[in-house]
Amino acid sequence: MAKAVSPDAISFVLANPCPDSSSDLPEIIVQVLDLKPTGNKYMFMASDGKMKVRALLQSALSSEVTSGNIQNLGLIRVLDYTLNDIPTKNEKFLIVSKCEAVSPALEAEYKAEVKTEGSGIVLKPKQDMDIESEVKIEAKGIVLKPKEEVVAKSAAQIVHEQHGNMAPAARMAMTRRIHPLVSLNPYQGIWTIKVRVTSKGNMRTYKNARGEGCVFNVELTDEDMGKVYYISKGTLKVANKQFKTVQNDYEMTLNENSEVEEARNEATFIPETKFNFVPIDELGPYVNGRELVDVIGVLQSVSPTMSIRRKSNNETIPKRDITIADETKKTVVVSLWNDLATSIGQELLDMADKSPVVAIKSLKVGDFQGVSLSALSKSIVVVNPDTPEAKKLKSWYDSEGKDTALAAIGSGLSPSTQSGTRSMYSDRVSLAHITSNPSLGEDKPVFFCIKAYISYIKPDQAMWYRACKTCNKKVTEAVGSGYWCEGCQKNEDNCSLRYIMAVKVSDASGEAYLSVFNEQAEKIIGCSADELNELKSQDGDSAYQAKLKEATWVPHLFRVSVTPHEYNNEKKQRITIRAISPIDYATESKYLIEEISKMRVSK
Repeated sequence: MAKAVSPDAISFVLANPCPDSSSDLPEIIVQVLDLKPTGNKYMFMASDGKMKVRALLQSALSSEVTSGNIQNLGLIRVLDYTLNDIPTKNEKFLIVSKCEAVSPALEAEYKAEVKTEGSGIVLKPKQDMDIESEVKIEAKGIVLKPKEEVVAKSAAQIVHEQHGNMAPAARMAMTRRIHPLVSLNPYQGIWTIKVRVTSKGNMRTYKNARGEGCVFNVELTDEDMGKVYYISKGTLKVANKQFKTVQNDYEMTLNENSEVEEARNEATFIPETKFNFVPIDELGPYVNGRELVDVIGVLQSVSPTMSIRRKSNNETIPKRDITIADETKKTVVVSLWNDLATSIGQELLDMADKSPVVAIKSLKVGDFQGVSLSALSKSIVVVNPDTPEAKKLKSWYDSEGKDTALAAIGSGLSPSTQSGTRSMYSDRVSLAHITSNPSLGEDKPVFFCIKAYISYIKPDQAMWYRACKTCNKKVTEAVGSGYWCEGCQKNEDNCSLRYIMAVKVSDASGEAYLSVFNEQAEKIIGCSADELNELKSQDGDSAYQAKLKEATWVPHLFRVSVTPHEYNNEKKQRITIRAISPIDYATESKYLIEEISKMRVSK
């Protein structure tokens, strides 16, 4: 096969910036020059020997470069493209969305010599080039025509003249080339995409200096999903990586000037959800981050539905917790909210004894109990999905998983610091590291893990508060009888006690007082606040103090947050226990061995 560029390939591209169909393209073979990465894409100069144009390989083609199929000085066949203007420069930019390698790297850049033969022009490569190319252009000359008078017409006028009263979707389909999502970038002018809506967020209202309005987010894909729409006249900008939830480099904004029309003749079907699963024991790096995760696991337990009151608007919403496990032999708690809690949550409760496989898309990773997951309005839950991952996981669980000892992910993850895992080991510090740095947490809360002993619990402190059984907020004694909850705006006959106390902890470097709330305090004391109060009432102070003393000088792993606060006009640190777990001595030993190895290397 001849290793030849296509004559006048760049000229054709410049004359046809948006071809109607990739199937109608002639053969466009160009040489790749000055190939270099830019983000997850590659830039290069496309050359046909006579002309060059700056070009970009879309991210979907990056694997062709990394695998060695596309090389610098090599040849590629362009199968689909878009030519864009760069507004800030008098220059064109070729976006290659589909191509294939023709030849590996040549010895040097292809150059064409121009020789006249009679009335024609012959382009020949230099003799030292390994390219077989000879093109004769049968033309006696070039005729320059004066510009024709151009009558400006709007798109609506042109469409009306050409197609009369066609349906909107049909008009757009016949008059505009559909651009693939992967080819879109902020430098494009006019474009139309044909997409399906895969996720729609809740409508939100906003108010700023420019006025009020409503906004919501949607995720779009251009194949294999839901209803189909034609969209044009949107604006594009580089996606903010802190907020992006899809694998695309740009984000699109639609306003009152944008056009969105449903393609009614397209079949509508339930889309197949695409997942990118993260193993449970690798969730640590995502804690309190903005990136959402997908998980898959075998259902272990389902809690009853709870009612949670939002602080922002006092609205009560349903919540249900489920626990799942995977082949890493770790479990994690997933909180389902609103409809997911009442619909899918009830379905899971009914079939919990069958240990179904549950796949969940778009979960927020929090630090409750070390690591926890929370569903969002856009989250998707699929029970027993028909995927290879689900079948493999179910096979593992049936053969060995159900008889294997499983541990909660928050109770101690892999001690390897190379994985970047936020666990009880990866960001371990001493107490002195925290107490000797009073500026910690000034900008935002910081989190650490410590290994320490509870050295003292002051018995005469306010150990608990009276709480509403519905929302856990503080209640006051009502006039007459019962208790008044400001959050629920109602009287209740009974209330519960919830811990809120301080404990002194010590390690080899020093000591500090830590704030403790109910869930963590119950693990420390070994009983609920109601049970401790009953012990104190029935058996007296001696039994009460003995119970507190039992909790001291026991080693624990603590995950703590550090924030500043002001007390009596004096700035102090507030160190709060966020998670607590007992010492796993096997894991602790591995951690210490790893730390000792680091000390040896440093010497």
